[in-house]
Amino acid sequence: MRFRDRADAGRRLATRLADLPRDGLVVLGLPRGGVPVAFEVAIALEVPLDVILVRKLGLPAQPELAMGAVGEDGVLVVNDDVVRGARVTDSAFARVESAEREVLRRRAERFRGAGSRQSLVGRTALIVDDGIATGATAQAACRVAIAHGAARVIVATPIASPRAVAHLRREADAVIVLESPDTFLAIGEFYDDFRQLTDEDVVGILARADAARAELDEQTTVRAGPLELAGHLFVPAGATALVLFAHGSGSSYRSPRNQYVAGVLNRAGLGTLLFDLLTPVEARDRANVFDVELLARRLAAAGEWVRGEMPGRDLAVGYFGASTGAGAALWAAAEPGARVQAVVSRGGRPDLAGSRLAAVRAPTLLIVGGDDHVVLDLNREARARMRCETDVAVIPHASHLFEEPGTLERAAELARDWFVRHLAAGSGGGQ
Repeated sequence: MRFRDRADAGRRLATRLADLPRDGLVVLGLPRGGVPVAFEVAIALEVPLDVILVRKLGLPAQPELAMGAVGEDGVLVVNDDVVRGARVTDSAFARVESAEREVLRRRAERFRGAGSRQSLVGRTALIVDDGIATGATAQAACRVAIAHGAARVIVATPIASPRAVAHLRREADAVIVLESPDTFLAIGEFYDDFRQLTDEDVVGILARADAARAELDEQTTVRAGPLELAGHLFVPAGATALVLFAHGSGSSYRSPRNQYVAGVLNRAGLGTLLFDLLTPVEARDRANVFDVELLARRLAAAGEWVRGEMPGRDLAVGYFGASTGAGAALWAAAEPGARVQAVVSRGGRPDLAGSRLAAVRAPTLLIVGGDDHVVLDLNREARARMRCETDVAVIPHASHLFEEPGTLERAAELARDWFVRHLAAGSGGGQ
C-alpha cells in the first residue's frame, strides 16, 4: 500500500474509522507528521482536533532508549526497569526531564498560543500518526493520554511495523492500522510525498481544523440596527474578549483568509464574529462597498448586538479589518465612546479613515506584505498621522492577499499576539 501524501493517507484512514462512536471522541495528532493525517480524520468524523505533546526521556548515555516520557500539565511516565537497569541517578534523570519539559513548553506555546488543550477527561483519545516504526513515541502518547484522564485510548495510523503494533496493543484499547508489512525499513518509503513539516505547518493545520469546525455550526443572523445580516459568531468557553471582522471589498464573511485568522484567534481563546457588512441588495451597488462610513456604522451596530446577546458578559472588543474593511474598522474605532480596545489591519487601507485616524485611541497594528508596495506606503503614512500606540508589521515576500506560503500564517500569528496582549484584561469598558 502506498500513499500520495499524508492527506491521502488521512482520508483513507478516516474511511476505516468511520464507524467509531463520535460522542466524546477527540483526535490527537502526533507532531509534526501525524497532524495532517489527523486533520483529515477529524474533518471526516466531524470531531475536535488537537495535538498530543510528548517528549521521550532518553537515557543520558543512550538517548534512543526511553527511560520515560513527559507530557503537558506536569505528566510524567517513568520506565522504572530501564532507570534501575541503567543506574540512572535522580540528578541525571532530573536534568533530562528539565530539558525535555522546556522543549515541550515551547512547542505548546507555539502550537496553541494562549489557548488550552482539549480536555481528555472521560473522553476517547484517538491518537494518530503518519506511521509507526518502533512505537516508542506512540506508547508514551498513550500513557500521557491516560494520565490526562482519557477513558479510552485508540491508536490509528496508515502504516506500522508488526512489532510496533504488538507493543501498542499492550498500551491502547485498540490499534487500527491500514497496513503492517513484514518488511519495514522506513515510514517514508510508503509515501510518494513525505516532505518534512515545520511548526508553522502544524499551526496552520490546527487553524484550518478550527475554521472547518466553525463552518459546521449554524449561520448566525447578526442584527445591525433594523437589518439582519448573515454571519458566524463563535465564542469559546471562558472567553473574555471578542474580535469583530470587517472584510474587504468583493469579499464576505465566508472569506477563507479571514476564517483562517479567526481559527487562529479561537485557538487562543478569543471569540470572533464574521459577518456581511451589507445586505445582498446593498452589495450589488459598488458605491456601498466603498462607503466606509456606512460600513463603520454596521461594525459598531454589530458590536452592540453581540453585547445584547450576551448579557452579563463584559467582553473586551477588538476589530480586525482587511483591505477596505480596515478603513471601516478605524473609522468606527475613532467614534466618540467607541468601545474597542485593539485594532488589527491586514493588507488594509487605513487611509480611507481620513482625518479620523488621529482620533483613534485603541492600540493599532497594521500588517502589510513587503511586496505590496503601494499599500505599504499608505500604511506608513497612516501611522504617522495616528496618535495612539501604532505599529506597522511588514511580512517579507508577501503580496496584498498574502497568498505566498507561510505569509498568511505569520499575519494571523501577529494578529493573535496583538489581540491577546491588548484584550487580556477582558474588560469591555471602552478606551
